[in-house]
Parts: sequence; structure tokens; C-alpha cells
Amino acid sequence: MHGSVRLRQLGPITVAAVAAALLVSASTPEAVVRQAVSATTASKPAPHTPTTRTLTISWVGDNILGTDKNFGGATLPILWQEAHNSPTYFYDHVRSYFDADDLTVANFEVALTTERRERYKGEGVTYHFYGEPAAARTLSASGIDAVTIANNHTFDYGQKGFDDTVRALRAAGVDYFGSGYDGEGSTYDYQVLRDVAGVHVGLLGYQAWTDTPQFRARLRDDFATMRRRGAQVVIPYFHWGIETEHIPYDVQTALAHYCIDQGVDAVIGTHPHVLQSMATYHGKLIAYSLGNFAFGGNNNPTDKRTMILQTRLRVTDGHVDDTEFRVIPTRVSGSESFNDYIPTPYRGAERTQVLGFINEISPSLHGRVSTEFTPVR
Repeated sequence: MHGSVRLRQLGPITVAAVAAALLVSASTPEAVVRQAVSATTASKPAPHTPTTRTLTISWVGDNILGTDKNFGGATLPILWQEAHNSPTYFYDHVRSYFDADDLTVANFEVALTTERRERYKGEGVTYHFYGEPAAARTLSASGIDAVTIANNHTFDYGQKGFDDTVRALRAAGVDYFGSGYDGEGSTYDYQVLRDVAGVHVGLLGYQAWTDTPQFRARLRDDFATMRRRGAQVVIPYFHWGIETEHIPYDVQTALAHYCIDQGVDAVIGTHPHVLQSMATYHGKLIAYSLGNFAFGGNNNPTDKRTMILQTRLRVTDGHVDDTEFRVIPTRVSGSESFNDYIPTPYRGAERTQVLGFINEISPSLHGRVSTEFTPVR
């Protein structure tokens, strides 16, 4: 009878009371005290020790390791050939940042292919970018771990160009992610879930030109599925916005807020070919456009400002509970007068000027954009 009561009631007060009731069977008062204390102590659960990990992710914008066949002059392939196709040529001035982080992610919008038949993309659409498949190894050789291929140049050279590209990335050991379509009925959908410093990180990529209920439902379902698969960090990377505009338009803002409402941990974007404002929403970071990076799409862009965005996330018991960020102001070229396709961090007064510009177009951050890690909240 007494054993049955103990199984039903396991709280420390009840156990102590039962132990006291056993006085009649104890040989000494001291034995009773020892029984009560032992029973009470054994019933206490072990204190929970939170598991905390911190990881740093670097984000960069548009990378075109190739050219358009109509470009003349010092194109990216020509300068790379002059450098004996060095696997570290493009990222030599920034690889120290990539080597020191836990994950580096870029937008990659060029077909690495031997195919030279362009896909028709519509009246007035002239740019079709291609590069050599060997260029994929420059990514992994420089510490770039994953790329989004959700952009408007993925199918510049049709299905063969696309297949050649993902084959080259896979051979180089570079993860690729993103979803989209080729305009002719073919679709693709790749997601990345990888262990980064002991944290399961989920990466998703999208082209986002409109905000529709159907697209929102797709985002919601994708994020939920990624969480079910075990992702502790979920971050989408969007291709969106209006070219050369420094301020995001309403579609970008609405979708970024929706994604955060659905539980993602940050929102990253690119496509406008210039830096756009940064913001926070419910304590999460939004970077609307990171601009160009190693960019073979223009031999001499007028606006050469870009940046490396680094996010440092603290993950406790599988959830992000703190995020810090910093910006490394960078020029797309080692030279201000032409594009050598080697992104190079600014120094001195130029760095201060670019930081000031980003703060100016990001008023909601209240001047917190810095080369030092700063809390998002």
C-alpha cells in the first residue's frame, strides 16, 4: 500500500511525509532523518544547463565571374587570364574575412558553361552572362561556402548552361540554393541545411518581383519545412528591388516583414547593383541590397561601393536569442578608375565616407552601422 502511494505522488513534500511516517520501522531517529533527506534530494530534477553556440556569417552581393559576349575591353575573363587563372585572384583582398568566419554566402548570377547559345529572355533584354566552369573553384579556394542561384541570369544559356553551372559548383565543393524558373516551363528548387559551428543553418533563395498571397504561402511553408528538418537558424536571400535605387520599394519591405513575422532570423537581398538601406524589424536585421561584389557585368561601374555584411548570431537551446552585425565597406575593384574585379576594403577617409552613406540611407538604425559588431536590438 505504501509503495503504491509513492508511485502516484512524487513531489518532495509528499516523499518527505512518507519518510516521516516510516518512524515506526526505523531503528533510530537519525535513520529517519537520513531517509527523509535522501528521498527529498533524489526527487529534485537536475538543473538545466543551456547550450549556447555563436557563429559568424559573412554575406556579399552580386558575383558575375564572367562576361557578356558583346563586352569589349578589359573584361573579367581577360584579366583573370592575365593573372594565369589564379584560383584566388578575385577574392584575394577579402578572403581573410571569409577565412575567419564560420560561413560565407554570396549571390552568384552567371552561367558557368561552354554553351554559347543564348536563351531569349524577352524584347530589349540584352545581357547574357557566361563564364568558364573552372571559375567555380575560385569560390571555394577563397572561402565562399554557399551561393544563391535564385536570380535573373541563372538561365542565360538555357538548361544546359544551368546544368553546367550546378555541376561546376558541386565539383568545387560549393553549396548552392535557390528556387525559380527559366521562363519556358522549367523550375528549380534547392535548399541548403548544413552544420555550421555546431548549429543547423537553413538557407533559401528566391526571386521576388511581386507580393502575392500565393508567394507568401510558399514562403511560409518553406520556412516551416526547414524548421521541421531541424534548422535552428533560417535566413532567406532575395533577388529583388529596382536597379540603381538606394531605397527599397514597398514589395521588398512588405516581404521582409512578412518573413520575419514567419520566424526567420534575418533577411538578405541583392539585385539593384547598388547598396540599399538596412533596417530592423522585431529585433531582426534586414539588408535590402548588398550591391555588386566581384562583378564582371560592368567593366567600370559608376558606383563602386559595396560591402561585406557580417552577422554574429548567438544560438541558445536551438534558438537565436541575440544577433550582432558589422559592415566592412568595400569597393568592387582595387582601382577607382576601372574594374579589376577584385573587391577591396576601403581604408581611412573613404571607409568613413561609405559608412556615413549607409547610415544616411538607413535612418532606422540610428547611426549604428559600424565596422565593429553592434547589437541588432
